[in-house]
This record gives sequence, structure tokens and C-alpha cells, in this order.
Amino acid sequence: MDRAELADFLRRCRARLEPATVGLTAGARRRTPGLRREEVAQLTGASVDHYTRLEQGRGSRPSRQMLSALARALRLSEDERDHLFHLAGEEPPRARHGPTQHVRPGLLLVLDRLHDAPAQVYSDRGELLAQNAMAVALCGEVEPGENLTRLWFTVPAARRIFPPEDHAAHSLRHVAELRAVFAARPEDAQLAALVKELRASSEEFDALWTEHRVAVRRAETKRFLHPVVGLLELGCEVLLTADRGQRLVIHTATPGTETYERLRLLRVVGLQNFGPVAGPA
Repeated sequence: MDRAELADFLRRCRARLEPATVGLTAGARRRTPGLRREEVAQLTGASVDHYTRLEQGRGSRPSRQMLSALARALRLSEDERDHLFHLAGEEPPRARHGPTQHVRPGLLLVLDRLHDAPAQVYSDRGELLAQNAMAVALCGEVEPGENLTRLWFTVPAARRIFPPEDHAAHSLRHVAELRAVFAARPEDAQLAALVKELRASSEEFDALWTEHRVAVRRAETKRFLHPVVGLLELGCEVLLTADRGQRLVIHTATPGTETYERLRLLRVVGLQNFGPVAGPA
């Protein structure tokens, strides 16, 4: 681990970012350009002291999870992310026969601009890669890299943000989407391992898998049962990256509807009145 070079790289990456670039308000007048250390710490979920030590070249070796969080927070390109990992003495993450899980800075910029709409970025395997504040308020905070199909079929609490009568349709959609990706990338070891795990651990998944349904997510209407603002019927738009390996999913409400007003209320309420939901969207 090269502490001095790592510290310098973090400082320079932080200095080139403006608060608005990462979805933060500028606030009081700033004496120096870029983000403050406490803002980077907030974006990564680390303590201010831990991040400050990294920038001062005296911190402990950051974990791979922390490095990935820093790459997202500082809007690093794939080359810059790899450089960050090398400076920390770690091998950069490599996709095994599948698209990278590193979200491009441009896609994160779009995500940050969606202040009034819940939005999340997924891999085509179903891993959550990033979510904005409204998505956290709607669905709860999910650990980056967590597979939402695995959550759906193995964690009962993941379903509580959807009306019970909609669960069967969601289950079928999860399996049908995974089927389509599995056929397109039979050499993907991670995908094969996921399917094997879920067939062994979930009778529901196994039964649906044997039906051999195939579908790709497109625009649809979804219902969410939020514990504070109630039922929301949201339009779901899906934007794919060029290689179709990542998708930006945006949930919107029609102005003038009851759901629109409830979504506005959710933006105000945020996470003040309930804990993590950890549900897939």
C-alpha cells in the first residue's frame, strides 16, 4: 500500500468535484474548491476520522468495500478506480464473463439529478449498484452489490413494500429476467452459481425456473406499500447502457394524482420515520 500516493490521489479527486455533481447542496461559502472531507465520508458511509486519516497518509489499509465506495463517491472512471485499488495494494475487481459492476460517472450524474424520483442502477444479474436518496426513502437502503433476486426469494422482509397480491407477479418477473440473462451468458460463473443457489434454497424459485419463462424488464406500472405515505402506483422506466449490462430504473408519478402528492410527501419525510426496508424495486 502506497499511503502517500493514495492520500494525494484522494485529495485531488475530492478537489475536482462540486457538491452539485454528487447531489449535495453547496451550503455556506467555501474557502477551497471541491467537496469537504465530511461530505466524502457521508457519501461512502465512513467516519470523517477514518477518511481524514486516509487523506493524511496515516490510515489503515482500506477494505475492498471501502475502495468501491470511494470510487462511487468520487465519480471515478474505471481506469481511476483500478488505480485507486492498486495504490491500496489491492487487485481491482474484474467481471467474470459479465459486464463490469462499476457504474460510469455519467450514469451516476444522471442518478444524482433525479431529486424527486426514486432511481436505482442494477446489473443485469440483479445486483444493486447505486441508488439515490428517493430510492432509499421508498425501498430502504440496500448494500451495493446485493443481489435483489436473492433478497426477494430468501429474505421475507424484502417483500413487505409490495402489496401481497402483487408478489406472484414480482417473483415471475425476477425469474424470467434472470432466465434471459442466463441464456445470453452461459459462461458467467457468478450467474450460474446464483441460479444453483436459489434453486436449492427456494422452492418457489425452483418451480418458476422449471417453467422456462423469459422476459426483459420494460416500462410498467408498479405498486409500493410504503409504511408512512401509503400506497403508491408508480410508472417504471428502464434505461439500458450500450452493452445492456446495466440499467437505470426510474419510478415516476403522474402530476395531479394522489400518488404524485404522496411521492412529494415522501421526499419531505425521507428516512425520518422508519428504518431500512431492504426491498428490491
